Amino acid sequence: MALVSTKEMFAKALKEDYAVGAFNVNNMEIIQGIVDAAKIENAPLILQVSAGARKYAKPAYLIKLVEAAILDTGLDIALHLDHGEDFEICKKCIDDGFTSVMIDGSKHPFEENIAITKQVVEYAHSKGVVVEAELGKLAGIEDAVKVDARSATFTDPQEAAEFVEKTGVDSLAIAIGTSHGAYKFKGEPFLDFDRLKEIHSLIPDTPLVLHGASTVLPEFVKRCNDFGGNIPGAQGVPEDMIRTATKYGICKVNIDTDLRLAMTAEIRRYLIEKPEDFDPRKYLGPARSAIQSMVQHKIKNVLNASDKR
Repeated sequence: MALVSTKEMFAKALKEDYAVGAFNVNNMEIIQGIVDAAKIENAPLILQVSAGARKYAKPAYLIKLVEAAILDTGLDIALHLDHGEDFEICKKCIDDGFTSVMIDGSKHPFEENIAITKQVVEYAHSKGVVVEAELGKLAGIEDAVKVDARSATFTDPQEAAEFVEKTGVDSLAIAIGTSHGAYKFKGEPFLDFDRLKEIHSLIPDTPLVLHGASTVLPEFVKRCNDFGGNIPGAQGVPEDMIRTATKYGICKVNIDTDLRLAMTAEIRRYLIEKPEDFDPRKYLGPARSAIQSMVQHKIKNVLNASDKR
């Protein structure tokens, strides 16, 4: 049981056509719900921390909570920085003990993205840490990541091959039609599987990453709204599309929005039904259980990662 790299996780996932869940964490209850689910399902696990989470919970607290989760469950866990915006933040996380970092240079021109990513890769590899990068842009909003749909561009397969060769990056997040947040498809849901297949054929040994893969299950949106919410109807990525993507090199699937919906629905339900109760343990306990149920569902029915640890 330890903080581990994603290298072996992804090598196994590539070989056996499943994906490892990368779950965003913000506090103790979220971490507990996720790790309890992974232990029950005997699944590999990545816990990831965004810029917003680092600001909210503070890095030292999050790192110690993850270390506590390892001691409590006996799981091997990869601790990953999600959407690092520059070399300095990636270096800081590496020095703090993260086993994986993402440098997101997708907002920059291609050559500049290569240069920034290569700098992070060289430092990370010297410390035994793996690096994820992003090529192409996803629409939507997640913490500090804000991209207008008109600015979103799909990943070019030839550029992906060149990018991996020039940077030495360990995994690559690609844009094939998903979006950060509670995604709303215009018309029928669409992921560009032909593009994914071509990218995978050009860099078959490079684990690919799917961001913005929220399925936005209708029952959780409804539950949030039933108890005082005003979340507009949103059509997420169909689960069968995510399962298909794992057959063509997608080894890591990021999951955040669905966790927020599950947790918030339970908190709202409890406080509406028992407005006189002000004990945080009473409403955070059910919220933690909702996180656990959601993660178990993802592992078993979407990622096909049960018993892959």
